[in-house]
Amino acid sequence: MIQRLAIVGVGLIGGSLARALRAAEAVDQVIGCGRGLANLERARDLGVIDELSQDPGEAVAGADMVFIAVPLGAMRGVLEAIRDRLDPLAVVTDGGSVKGSVVADAIGVFGCTPLRLVPGHPIAGTEHSGVEASFAELYRNRRVILTPLPETAPDAVARVTAMWETCGAEVTCMSVAHHDEVLAATSHLPHMLAFGLVDALARMRENDEIFRYAAGGFRDFTRIASSSPVMWRDICLANREALSAMLARFGIEMADLAESIRRADGERLLAIFERAKAARDRYVDATRSE
Repeated sequence: MIQRLAIVGVGLIGGSLARALRAAEAVDQVIGCGRGLANLERARDLGVIDELSQDPGEAVAGADMVFIAVPLGAMRGVLEAIRDRLDPLAVVTDGGSVKGSVVADAIGVFGCTPLRLVPGHPIAGTEHSGVEASFAELYRNRRVILTPLPETAPDAVARVTAMWETCGAEVTCMSVAHHDEVLAATSHLPHMLAFGLVDALARMRENDEIFRYAAGGFRDFTRIASSSPVMWRDICLANREALSAMLARFGIEMADLAESIRRADGERLLAIFERAKAARDRYVDATRSE
């Protein structure tokens, strides 16, 4: 049981965590914090939070669990605001998509890695945002990656693990660097492709006609381009080394594909498509069996 949970950033991610823990009767009190008063009041009206505050330091006072769900660019400011108000035994975790920047911000604020900080990343979400988009089942059968440091207190890791498992998630641990490399390939790159494709088509003179005749495949592929621009700007900047390397590698693949098409190399194209289809089918089969 979490006695007092402070959520800094009561949107889709933070709101869904509160809803899931409430549904499981695993939290006694939820304090919501954010810059938008209207969103916080709506969260309270919906029963997602019990109390609200626009001051992170005030929100975390007396909390035994703190979850930070703000854009990566705002992470350091939140850590600075809560540093001197945290209970000595409070566990702090987050939902940021890049762990290297979170750890760097924490070290910059605290002077070292806090023993009770457990960097985390729930691999879940939708293209929608705000507390009204949150729902208790968001994390059910989804993965949550934790990236504790060698000095992280084991009981803090255990508490965060238990929290996410209560929400129905599968929790795994990996190093900070490995997490950022994996997410650059599996999450950040696809978002860049979606954003880039929509932007490129939107800037074409014939864009009205192009979008008018776009089929379901275009809608499905580009759905994630409706995600928060601010959040994804921060992710790109925070994970720029791993993501830029992945984009460069993908650029080589696209250049090879374009050259195969230009040369009318049917055998090469068939080999690429068959290899991709086999890999995608293996992935789908694996997820269905889990």
